[in-house]
Amino acid sequence: MIMRVMGEGQFQVGDDHLNHLNQLDDELLTALEAGDEERFRDSLGKLLAAVRQYGTPLPDDSLEPSDLILPNVEATITEVTAMLRGEGDGLIPGFPD
Repeated sequence: MIMRVMGEGQFQVGDDHLNHLNQLDDELLTALEAGDEERFRDSLGKLLAAVRQYGTPLPDDSLEPSDLILPNVEATITEVTAMLRGEGDGLIPGFPD
């Protein structure tokens, strides 16, 4: 799966890491729903760090379409909430735990 982190680039992430990323996404969603800025910052940082850790960066000139677009670490709660795909889905929807 190709994930784009806004302002950073694209990462090819193997399916074997999607469950872990989905768990981090669930933590982020919980923080968003609670309006907890500190937990939101922590959860977003962990999610993006995991994408960088498990993903292989694609070259900047790559023209691959992204399967998911994730906010950058500077994104606000309001911006991330606007990116959600569906109620309760989080940023990485559709992948069972």
